[in-house]
Amino acid sequence: QVQLVESGGGLVQAGGSLRLSCVASGRTFSTYRMGWFRQAPGLEREFVANIAWTDGTTYYADSVKGRFTISRDNAKNTVYLQMNSLKPEDTAVYSCAIQTSRLVSYNYWGQGTQVTVSS
Repeated sequence: QVQLVESGGGLVQAGGSLRLSCVASGRTFSTYRMGWFRQAPGLEREFVANIAWTDGTTYYADSVKGRFTISRDNAKNTVYLQMNSLKPEDTAVYSCAIQTSRLVSYNYWGQGTQVTVSS
């Protein structure tokens, strides 16, 4: 079992910044990848960014590239999402996920944290 808890969401004006955190606990000793996803009301969940746990290789959605930065602290089993130059269209519930299996991509998910960007 792996548990993920996100924090750091809130209300921010357009152009502002937030940093999200996600702490993983439980059987995390075989972490391959952690990532961030978001879902706005009435829309499908979309990929935001992910990071390989061993070498730190990152990948971003085109919509956030250059504005968001994903990072990790292996010792703390924590992944971060630094969000700069926020836009109203970034408003969503942001969830983190972890891949601990060779067979299943992102086999555990957090509950999410709300990010609201005002005009």
